[in-house]
Amino acid sequence: MKIVRQKDFASGLLYIILGIAFAVASYGYRMGTASRMGPGYFPFWLGIIMAAIGVMVILGAVRSRAEPQRMERWALGPLFIILASVVVFGLLLDTLGLVLSLIALVVGSSLASHEFTWRATLINTLVLIVFALVVFVYALNLQFPVWPTFIAG
Repeated sequence: MKIVRQKDFASGLLYIILGIAFAVASYGYRMGTASRMGPGYFPFWLGIIMAAIGVMVILGAVRSRAEPQRMERWALGPLFIILASVVVFGLLLDTLGLVLSLIALVVGSSLASHEFTWRATLINTLVLIVFALVVFVYALNLQFPVWPTFIAG
């Protein structure tokens, strides 16, 4: 059996690993039944479905009659920039508030792209800020600091 599409094979393998991890981790919770679900029921079946999808993707990757496709090298620089942006967001959230932390997150993550433009970054930032405020602060009423204490008082 030859791997024809390496990207699909890697994606399927990732789905299988994550699915099995979800299913195994859910055993720490009460499962319940389909009519009276416990806290472990949904993550267990989600993991099983993810693993099954992974198997189907891997089968498609090895059974394909298409031209073989190799996977490109991973761009580690952009990956680390995006991960650093997420970490910085988490560290800044309590002190700078949601709005300024989201600005740091989007600008930092946008710098990882070779297609970076300030216009697209500004639009993405505004859309994400409005979305986060509407969903998390107003609709779900989560207690995030929206602004830093030196601005909000």
